[in-house]
Formats: sequence, structure tokens, C-alpha cells
Amino acid sequence: MLRSAWSALARSVTAGARVAAAVEPAPLAGIKSTIFGTPVRHLSSETDPDAHRLAHLRNIGISAHIDSGKTTLTERILYYTGRIKDIHEVRGKDNVGAKMDSMELEREKGITIQSAATYTTWKDYNVNIIDTPGHIDFTIEVERALRVLDGAILVLCAVSGVQSQTITVDRQMKRYSVPRIAFVNKMDRAGANPWRVVDQIRTKLRQPAAAVQVPIGAEDSFRGVVDLIRNQAYYNDGAKGETVRVEPIPADLQEFVTEKRQELIEHLADVDEEIADLFLAEEQPTNDQLIAAVRRATVARKFVPVFIGSAYKNTGVQPMLDGMADYLPAPSEVENVALDTKNKDARVTLSSSSSAPFVGLAFKLEEGRFGQLTYVRVYQGTLAKGMTIFNTRTGKKVKVPRVVRMHSNEMEDVEGVGAGEICALFGVECSSGDSFTDGTTMVAMTSIHVPEPVVSLSLKPKGKDTANFSKALNRFQREDPTFRVAVDAESKETIISGMGELHLEIYVERLRREYNVDCVTGKPQVAFRETVTVKAPFYYTHKKQSGGSGQFARVIGFVEPSSEPLAGAEEDMAAAKSEDGLVKENQFVNQVVGGSIPTNFIPACEKGFVEACQKGPLTGNPIMGARLVLQDGLAHSVDSNELAFRTATLMAFREAMAKANAIVLEPIMSVNVTAPAKFQGPVMAGINKRKGTITDSEVQDEYVVIDALVPLNNMFGYSSDLRAVTQGMGEFTMEYLRHEPVLPNVQAELIKAYQEQRKLEQQQK
Repeated sequence: MLRSAWSALARSVTAGARVAAAVEPAPLAGIKSTIFGTPVRHLSSETDPDAHRLAHLRNIGISAHIDSGKTTLTERILYYTGRIKDIHEVRGKDNVGAKMDSMELEREKGITIQSAATYTTWKDYNVNIIDTPGHIDFTIEVERALRVLDGAILVLCAVSGVQSQTITVDRQMKRYSVPRIAFVNKMDRAGANPWRVVDQIRTKLRQPAAAVQVPIGAEDSFRGVVDLIRNQAYYNDGAKGETVRVEPIPADLQEFVTEKRQELIEHLADVDEEIADLFLAEEQPTNDQLIAAVRRATVARKFVPVFIGSAYKNTGVQPMLDGMADYLPAPSEVENVALDTKNKDARVTLSSSSSAPFVGLAFKLEEGRFGQLTYVRVYQGTLAKGMTIFNTRTGKKVKVPRVVRMHSNEMEDVEGVGAGEICALFGVECSSGDSFTDGTTMVAMTSIHVPEPVVSLSLKPKGKDTANFSKALNRFQREDPTFRVAVDAESKETIISGMGELHLEIYVERLRREYNVDCVTGKPQVAFRETVTVKAPFYYTHKKQSGGSGQFARVIGFVEPSSEPLAGAEEDMAAAKSEDGLVKENQFVNQVVGGSIPTNFIPACEKGFVEACQKGPLTGNPIMGARLVLQDGLAHSVDSNELAFRTATLMAFREAMAKANAIVLEPIMSVNVTAPAKFQGPVMAGINKRKGTITDSEVQDEYVVIDALVPLNNMFGYSSDLRAVTQGMGEFTMEYLRHEPVLPNVQAELIKAYQEQRKLEQQQK
């Protein structure tokens, strides 16, 4: 309490220097307010006729670590909102499966592979819901869902709490500035402890959070929740929890509820002025003041209200839906920014009015029964059947033949949708991430973050190569930006790349099921990279004479790591680093003066550098984190041309690489292992055996959670080993973290294997 009082007092003293971050709830529409100092326009019924529609519209995503109960929760939401007539489990005995897991593979494996959208209503609110995968291999589905959503429900397991993928999802929500509420699920499980989970949200996710509910019982005795704001107890009655019974707070919980309500007020006082003032005056806020404060702080992304329940046991879902309506923002309360393509990509704040010029974003593609299905979020204006829209990337215009609302794999035809809505189109050819307008304005939405693939496989169809093979790979690439296809220039093999073994395994299986193409796969290949570690000069002359005009080009400069500051360069060229501070990008810097190399040949030099970076000299893998600085050169009035300078730069870079102490980098994975505590020793030994570094180990009741950093090359086959040492009870997840140098003995083995492979290929030729 003292902590809250002092922080609140400090805020009141510095109020004059503070930028307010309050967002009024929907009923107070028409008042101008700010989010992080940025004015946000709220529509009122006087200024816009669809203000009521926007105020009662929610676009939400459901995200979490794998197996936290996202799809099970979504199934209950659809049932309680009347969207489906019965409840089916993810791995149910009736062989039907959850509604949002419509793909056959999803129902077989019991995991979500593709995000699925649906439209439903709760009381007088219209709700667009996207259920996203929890497995890191399908992280792009979470990225593009969060890119277009206004709010999210972060689902956490009451036993496991904050896990590795929870942290990843939280980072994605922060990337797209998505407010969220948390739902602590699985309160019926042995070892359920919601207070530990709330504490982990504060410490591991660094999010101010507090419970807005208290559970009535736990584990086998869990039977309801108490609302800390309204001071009421909620119980679910009926065979499927469809009836909510409201009663007074149980007498044995009264003291605990009072304590937790005070804790909620204290944490709100840290993030909200009005509650802070009441707290300092030692006044108790009213229920309406608390609801308004939780909403302001949640929309401003300063606070996470935590709800409690068990989706599987049909308990606590309806109060959480009320919280979704009360605390998550309407589309008109979120600032959406586009880039003006005709004005040097100047930032333009979009209106939420349906009468404004149309602006939309195609965030997901699917191959439907009637052709390509394009999911679109309408940010501004109206999208109607029969209207002509323009693709701002390609400049092409297309007529919209059909607009539908999605319900998993089912669809409902509509004449059109207004601002803030999510819909799908047929007959519109585009790529994921394309922006559309009505032609009166040329703006583009900011792009979706696409992580780089880390695992590759060689792929070859059994028997004769069929047209279906190419058709399927082209389709998968259009749908999934993290799935890449390339043909190796030397071996002529088709190489597919993705986010993990499961990711590629799913696509190989889809090739067989959906296109009737059986494939043979090669050994998984890790996305090794090469880089330079020291500065190395080059002075290279390319001469070729074969009668008539020949080729001549001289290039002079040096190669160095791109993480090194570059003298005389602009500030933004000082270093090319990824978010974690490690080298990622290659740079070409032109410092030629005096015209020793004509300016029209400089782009050819850059092309030569880019081509050289595609295949390193040590292992044939791409080069990353290298900078080539071109300082001088020489051209011939007759024999110099673009090809000559491109070739000269390519050869000069390869020559410099030999002197720049090149090394091989490998992807390092962040691995999270959960297993019974009695197997802690064997699990740690297994990680050490794979050259892993254990960063954290925590025992939670009867389970141990181990975080480690392990080279991806050592993780193949780990699932089998883990099952063997934990009697099938251990599970793990992993995600790409960064590239780091391999051990010297590993580098020597990789170089030797590459040289032997090249020798074999030359003999075969």
C-alpha cells in the first residue's frame, strides 16, 4: 500500500509535466482524449451515424502458449453467444472436433495450424474473433491476426503460467500495440494457482496486472468466480454451463475478496489518475469509477485485468465475455496509421467513419472452394459487393464479386461491411499484406512482421513431376510468408524452408492429402550463415578480351562487419543490427568520388555484392552482417560495362572474404522444457549433451520448467529423447532467438562436408 501511495503522490506532484493517457469508454463518445499523447477521435451519434455500431463492435484475437486452451475457450464463446448449437472438444470422442479447427490435420493432431475467424454477438455487442495457433512454427498466423485486431485475450494455464510462447505472444502484442485482458484457464487442474500466474504476468511479462476476479474453490472443487468490482459471485448451471447464477459472496471468502479488491485498487492507482486521487484521499471508488478506470488503463496498454475460469468445465467464460465488452477498445478508440504513397510515405491517421474513402488490408489468404479467399480488415470507409478497389502495391484495380463473413470454414454472404469490420473476398488476386483503397486516396498500411525461416528440407515428388507439385508450392507460398521455396543452382533440388520441423512436416502432408502428391524429403538442413569478423581490403581488376570490345573494371575498397561503426557515414548506416543487437543485414556503401567509377556502374557493383552474399565460400550458405565499402576504381571508355563491374565486385568480395577471417553462424533456439520434477536430472543432462546452455530452472508443484539456449542443429530428434527419459510426460517448445558462431570443430566439419559435396557434384557433371 505504501508503494502505491508514494507512486501516486509522485504522479500528482509531476502532473504538469505528464502527458495524459486516458481513453474514455464508448458511452462517453464524442470527447477528445489521448493515447500516449496522440489525440484519438471518438465518434458520437451527432457526428457519424454509425457511432453506435462502432461503439458496440469488438475485434479480438485469442492467443497463448500451445495447449493453454485457446480453441476450447473459443468453442465455449461460440456456444454461449449462440453461434454454434453444441460443444465439441479439440480431441473429443465424437470425432467431430472443435469448430475453429476445421482442417482435418488440426483435428487429428489436436493443435491449431491456421488461424480461423468468426463473427458472433454477445448481448448488444458484435464480435469478430480470430483463434490463433499456439505452436511457434505457425507464428506468422499470430503476427497477421494481431496486426489487424483492436484487442486480445491472452490465455494462460493456471498450472504452467507464463511459458515461452506466452512471452513471444506478449512481444507480438506489444509490436502492434494491442491492448489485452488475461484469462487464467484450467482452474480445475491439480496444482492450479492463479495468484502465481498474476505475479508472473507482472515479473516475466513486465505488465502491470491485477485480478478482477477471485475463484470460488480450486482444482476439483472449483465452481465459480467472484467479481471484485461488482462484489457478486457467479456460478455456471446447466449441463454445459449455459446459465449464469448470480449470488452474494460466500461468507468464508468475504475477507479474502476485500483484500484482493484493495490490491486491485492499489495497482490501478499506479496507472490511473482518478483512482490515485481517491486512494490518496482515502476514499473508496464506486463500481462505475473502477470499471471506467480499468477500461482507461487497459485501452492505454498500462494495465492487464486478469479473469479466472475453466473453459473445459464451462465455468467463468460468460463473465470474461462481459470483461471483453467492458474493457477492450472499440475500433474508433484505436489509432490506425497508413502511409501516403504519393507523399514520401508520410503518416496519415485513418478515420473510423464508414463514409470516408475506403482503406483495407489483406492480411491472410486461403485457397477456398471457389478460388482464393482473401481476408480483409476494413480500416476506413465501406467495402461493398460490386465496387472497384485498387491494390496500392501493384496499381491494379479489381471489381469485388463477393463479400462474405467467415465462421471458421463456413461463410455468410453480405452486401457490404463498414469501417472496423473483418470480412473475406473472393476473386481478388493479391499477396498477404497488400493494401486496398477505392482509388480516391493512395495510402498503404504498414507491413506485417515476417520472421526468417530457420529449417530447410530438400523435396522431390515420387515418380513423375506433376503440375500439382508446383501449383501446391506456389499456393503455400502465397498463403504463408514464412514458407519459402527455392531451387538449388548446383544440385537442382527443390528446397523448402520454414519455421521448424513441424511446419515443414505439415506442408508435406498437405501436399499428399490436398494435391495427391507423395514426396521424398531429404535430411533437415539448418539455416547456417557466414559472416566476416575483421576488416579486409580489396584491389581487384577484371579484364576479359575475346575480340572486339572486351570487359574491363577495377574496384578498390574494403570489407568489414556491418556491426562496426563506419567513419563518415550517416547515422542510420552506422550498424546493421537486429532487435537483439546481433548482426543481421548486409550493407553496400559507395564512397567513390571524382568519377573514377561512373555513377551509372555503381548499381551494377551493388548487384555483384548482393549476388556474392547469396553463397559463402566456407559452406555455401548465405552471408549476413557484411559491409562492402567501395572507395575507388577505374573504368575504360570502351570496354567497361555493367557486367564487367558486377563481375569485378563479386570476385573482389570473394577475394576479401578469404582475408576477412570468415566464420560460420548457426541459429540458436530458445527452448522451454516442462517435465515432472523427478526427471529434472535426466532432462538437464539431455540438454547439456546437446551443447545447450540452461538459463533458468523453476520447480512448480510437481513439475520443473527449464529454459535453455540450444543450437538448432542439435535439436533434431529431441522430442523422442525427451519422451524416453520422462516416460512420455515431458514436452517442449522452441523458437528462433539469434545466430551465433559455431564451435571451431563444428565449423571444420561443415567446411569438409561442403567441399566433399562440391567434389561429388563436379564428378557427376
